[in-house]
Amino acid sequence: MASVVDAVGEPITTSSVLMASSKHIASKCRSENVAFLKCKKKDPNPEKCLDKGQEVTRCVLSLLKSLHQRCTKEMEAYAGCMYYYTNEFDLCRKEQQEFEKACPLE
Repeated sequence: MASVVDAVGEPITTSSVLMASSKHIASKCRSENVAFLKCKKKDPNPEKCLDKGQEVTRCVLSLLKSLHQRCTKEMEAYAGCMYYYTNEFDLCRKEQQEFEKACPLE
């Protein structure tokens, strides 16, 4: 797998990158996700929650950029393993441990 960011440093949000970062996303973007889910539960009209969805997207992209800057090698190794093994966490535990050691949950 190539880099998890494009030529200008923007995160490439493949499923393997999102899966590898899922614990960090759950922790860092929790409030944005909860607000979005509450909005969706309150009103099923997708237009009513676009702003909340954009906040979630903004949070995730910011987090991915930060993770890549702080622990590039470990993140790319973990996301690459997840890509190779079709997002099977069990087959990438070594890379996961190295990633979580380099970029611990806050």
